[in-house]
Amino acid sequence: MVGILDLPTGPGPHPAIVFSHGFKGFMEWGFFPPLAELLAERGFVVVRFNFTGSGMQPGDELVTDLDAFRDNTFSREVEELVEVLDATGDTLAPGRVDPNRIGLLGHSRGGGIALLAAADERWSKRLRALVTWAAVSDFDRASIAMKEYWRRTGVLPFLNLRTGQELPLGIGLLHDLEARRDALDIKAAAARRGTPWLLLHGDADETVSHRDADELLAAAAPPVELLTVAGGDHGLGGRHPFKGPTPQLVQAMNATQRWFRRHV
Repeated sequence: MVGILDLPTGPGPHPAIVFSHGFKGFMEWGFFPPLAELLAERGFVVVRFNFTGSGMQPGDELVTDLDAFRDNTFSREVEELVEVLDATGDTLAPGRVDPNRIGLLGHSRGGGIALLAAADERWSKRLRALVTWAAVSDFDRASIAMKEYWRRTGVLPFLNLRTGQELPLGIGLLHDLEARRDALDIKAAAARRGTPWLLLHGDADETVSHRDADELLAAAAPPVELLTVAGGDHGLGGRHPFKGPTPQLVQAMNATQRWFRRHV
């Protein structure tokens, strides 16, 4: 894994926030750098990283490791996120992090992965706060026809509309979901976790509809708070490459830093 640490001033120890990016996302995408800078200014160590299955290296705009992208699974991402949480304050920023004050933020598919990590027995009692932006409520999002093609060919091609790059989804991703459906049940994780959770979603999101947020809220154990951002799309206005904040992104970033400052 490759990653970036955004460090606040002063020796610490500081509270820390770990970021979990989404499908086709990466640690330098869109709003991640300015949000990390904001949180570092507020006194947090921020840990950004690329899941190995993203196939991305620092500074890249295209997926350069297509084999890694093809071989990715949901379970692998959960394990990698837990590994990063475990390493924060240990091999990552040793001495700079208060290991008892760690929060987690996830976007889109990374929000679902973050929920599974927050409900994992290794972190369910340690994590101090959780924030998700546009989180998915279910990983099973392919149609029956798509799955039939996927099983027949072993690969489901997916076009990244932003870059024009065709990306291969390997059959292992589908096999992982079907073999470990209970372990990868995001709504069940929402019900198990007890970490204070800010569930943030735009009402104009056409990629992951607000219905996902409603389903997560209905399943969630307290404490949880839903913030619907009026006019917010899937990136809450944070395009890539980043061209500056929109009112929706400012609202989301301010709510996020307030939540972490309150709970972490």
